[in-house]
Amino acid sequence: MATTHNVDNKRYRSLIISIALFLSLIGALLAFTFYTSSLLERNTVLIDKTNQVANSAQAVIKDLFDLDSSYGEDTNSPHIQRVLERLEQNTALITSSITAIEQGGEITDVDGKSYDLPKINNNSQTKVAAANEQWLLLEPKIQTYLKDADNIMVDSSDELIQAVEQAKTSSLLINDSLDQLTDEVFINAERQADTIRLIQILGVAAIFAYFLIFVFFFVRRLRDTDAEALAARRETQEIMETVNTGLFLLDKDLNIGQQHSRALNGIIGEDRLAGENFADVLRGRISDKDLRTTRQFIEQLYNPRVKEKLVDSLNPLHKVMLHNASGEESTTSRFLDFKFSRVYEDKDIARILVNVNDVSDAVYLEQRLEKERSQNDMQIEMLTTILNVNPKIINEFISNTKAHIDKMNNILKNPGSSQFELEGKLKAIYREMHSLKGEASALKLHSFTKIASDAEDKLDALQNQGKLSGNNFLPLAVHLDDLLSLSNTIETLGERINQAAPKANNNAKPVMSVKTATQPSVVQAQVADVATININVDGGNEIDLSDESDDEHLSYYQDFAKDIAIRQGKKIQLNGHNLAHINIPERLKQPIKEISIQLLRNAVVHGIESPEARQSAGKSAIGSIDLEMQRDSQNLIIALQDDGQGIDYEGIRYKLIADGRFTQEEASQMTHGDLLKTLFASGFSTKEHADEDGGRGVGLDVIKALVKEHNGKLNVNTELGKMTRFVITLPAA
Repeated sequence: MATTHNVDNKRYRSLIISIALFLSLIGALLAFTFYTSSLLERNTVLIDKTNQVANSAQAVIKDLFDLDSSYGEDTNSPHIQRVLERLEQNTALITSSITAIEQGGEITDVDGKSYDLPKINNNSQTKVAAANEQWLLLEPKIQTYLKDADNIMVDSSDELIQAVEQAKTSSLLINDSLDQLTDEVFINAERQADTIRLIQILGVAAIFAYFLIFVFFFVRRLRDTDAEALAARRETQEIMETVNTGLFLLDKDLNIGQQHSRALNGIIGEDRLAGENFADVLRGRISDKDLRTTRQFIEQLYNPRVKEKLVDSLNPLHKVMLHNASGEESTTSRFLDFKFSRVYEDKDIARILVNVNDVSDAVYLEQRLEKERSQNDMQIEMLTTILNVNPKIINEFISNTKAHIDKMNNILKNPGSSQFELEGKLKAIYREMHSLKGEASALKLHSFTKIASDAEDKLDALQNQGKLSGNNFLPLAVHLDDLLSLSNTIETLGERINQAAPKANNNAKPVMSVKTATQPSVVQAQVADVATININVDGGNEIDLSDESDDEHLSYYQDFAKDIAIRQGKKIQLNGHNLAHINIPERLKQPIKEISIQLLRNAVVHGIESPEARQSAGKSAIGSIDLEMQRDSQNLIIALQDDGQGIDYEGIRYKLIADGRFTQEEASQMTHGDLLKTLFASGFSTKEHADEDGGRGVGLDVIKALVKEHNGKLNVNTELGKMTRFVITLPAA
């Protein structure tokens, strides 16, 4: 992983200054070389120009002599014209060159090239002045001659003679002065060249010496620094190999640094981690949701506007289960705790330091302590129930729980391969589990209720998944074992506390006592509002409940209904009639209790409105529920009526369409009786969200199954906004 190291500027300041000085020396030497080369070049040009002036002066004298000897020749002849032209050019060249040599500066030759001439010293100025003085005597006479030299109408012989005579005198002096100037410039140039060579030799020697000192000094420093770095690296490596925690660095792209603690490989369970992407290492070993959250969490750690302490509370890898590479939970799966800390360079967040610890032992200990705490709480809950409930009811609950579990076990054992058979098994198990949960909830055995609710969640998921297979039912066995274990625990605790309490004996012959009553007229319902199930009657034994009071049974149901109302945010008043002083056949005792529990739950959850809704409708904030049991010579009747919102048939129709059970056209053709029957179908509920008390569509299905099992009748009478009345008639003889 490429990292940006924190550079200590003070540590490298002397190195930077030394290199800068070294480069400055080289630069100065080069600049001096360029300058002296330019100076030598200008001196060379000066020598060339003085030689050129001297040569031009000789050419002028020669041309004047040539013109003098050729005087009388046709001025338009090529020879005369060529000599005059050359004389004119050389005259102009000498004039400009002497001026440039005297003043210094730029000069252009006949080819158009420009040159810089150096300023000459006083001694050289004297020589140039002497040459210029003689030239100023000769040049006007040449100009006077050239003025009319090619004009045949003008006699220019006198001007030519004067120019020739002056040239004889001035040319020698000009040449002598220019020769002296050339010698002096040459001598100065040689002197400068010697000086330049000396300075260059000294400069090169100084640079070489400085380089040797630089190399010697800094190589030694680098050797010392390397030794320190090696020692630091060795110490870091020893630390990384010794610590028991996993340490590594993360960059913004979630790449792991090249160095990490040796323990990290064992903790993560990977041989190669350096340079790997952290997300790739975790992929498949934690959930995709946790992986996405981890990415977002690290992005926030790199956000300087987010406080580190604040974002640390959102750490998704705190005590996270890290599965093995295959993704299956096994002995290699462990709990790891990742802690993230920012690493700063100046004020910038450079990397993230990650500290990983294997906290599996601590987590397992916490889980064991939590399990023991839950078991203790559960036992306290059970003890509270045992101490506050009639032992006979406890024994009945234990007996019924085992019966429900046996039924569910038998259902699971029954073969079934077709979807129809599997769906039938599912509905049957669902009903048994719901009945068991109802009895546990009535006794405030929340541990039972929680396990049963979890099982119902799985059953509900199976009911909604569509295609079923036999393997789908296997996880339910765990819940059955837990429920059976809890019932055995209650039984053991009950035996210890209430050893003298009589247990229910299903084989005992009960005392017969019959109390007849006529069936009330309220049971008769209009045909449009009734869903009736008619089945033949079985015989059975009866049990005398005359030893139990009406208040005792009523209190049992009142507590149950009150708990549900509190959870649902409602207020209710339960009134009971003839709940104890009737003769109930032994075979109907448990069905009646289950039916009563399901009817009460349905009334509180679905029937009674919230206090606000009731007051808005002009009702009392407290809902009223009446539960009564009657017995005549042939039948046992359970009636439950609430003053709630009644059954909303249009609401049922809308929910059927929304759930996709029926099309809008099919639902619109359904009668009230048809709509009412759908309430008793397994898996259908008008409640939007399922909770502990309802919403899974099982309660009324349980009632229907129990009525059908015991050849009974079910009658429903309702009035929207006012009431709902359920009447269950079960054959008693």
